[in-house]
Amino acid sequence: MEYRQLGKQGLRVSEVCLGSWLTYGGATEADTARTCIERAYDLGINFFDTANVYAGGEAEKVVGQVLRQYPRESYVLATKVYFPMGQGPNDRGLSRKHILEQCDASLKRLGLDYIDLYQAHRYDPTVPLAETLMAFDHLVNQGKILYYGVSEWSAGQLAHATDLTRLANLAPIASNQPRYNLLDRTIEQEVLPLCQREGIGIINYSPLAQGLLSGKYKPGQELPAGSRASDPKQNMFLNRGQLDQRQLLKIQRLQPIAEQEGLSLSQLALAWCLRNPEVSSVIIGASKPAQVEENARAAGHSLSSITLQRIEEVLEMEISDPVTVGA
Repeated sequence: MEYRQLGKQGLRVSEVCLGSWLTYGGATEADTARTCIERAYDLGINFFDTANVYAGGEAEKVVGQVLRQYPRESYVLATKVYFPMGQGPNDRGLSRKHILEQCDASLKRLGLDYIDLYQAHRYDPTVPLAETLMAFDHLVNQGKILYYGVSEWSAGQLAHATDLTRLANLAPIASNQPRYNLLDRTIEQEVLPLCQREGIGIINYSPLAQGLLSGKYKPGQELPAGSRASDPKQNMFLNRGQLDQRQLLKIQRLQPIAEQEGLSLSQLALAWCLRNPEVSSVIIGASKPAQVEENARAAGHSLSSITLQRIEEVLEMEISDPVTVGA
């Protein structure tokens, strides 16, 4: 496993991070989740990402229970706060009250004394930004969290936040967790350049586009049994299993490029994200230990300029008439 610094911070994280969205504490059996996490640790993955809202807090319990068997200094645990965790008017968002209370709740579920990276799961326009940043700074000073970051913040929101942290001498934003993959490169326009300038590490989620870039979904064919797209519990972000054949055809044309590199399609997609030095780690999801093993092998693989150019040519290729293929 290869490791990178989290932006300009001294913290070193594995190039591949194991996430728990839509899997642990929910769709994946507890024993399988444990095996996946343990296999990741054995492969040198030291970075694990979860959130208070995942499976209503159950994901944190599962991840924490497994990781507690290892020395605390040997892994980096990241979790998040923002989404509703109750019915009350203060049970959501990025107010000082909600951030501090949810940090304590996450620590209790995780069974840990501190969180390595605590992230604002979204931007909260209803709360003064200074209040949010000061709450995270307070937790850093308390030692309950070591670093804090954000997820899905725009370039403008990040720029405003970094200005405030400098003016008020607050702990800096360490990371940003956006969606980024071969099929969604939106952050390259504004967010990624800003993170580069400010030294904010990118830890992108959905690097395999919810499994589309694994190559398991074939144009014109039924969805594989047991796949995320075929599972009503997990396919809400995959158009309920109604996949765009135009995308599938484009993905299929990446397969020979991956084979020439000696990689699986998943490994190619992860290595493509990691070609960017601003990307500190890519967050994978895994419901099987074999998926962890395959994806972990993407770490440390540099793609040649010729390969990158071939990928660009496929991505720029026009394929007309989108058609959906589903279960």
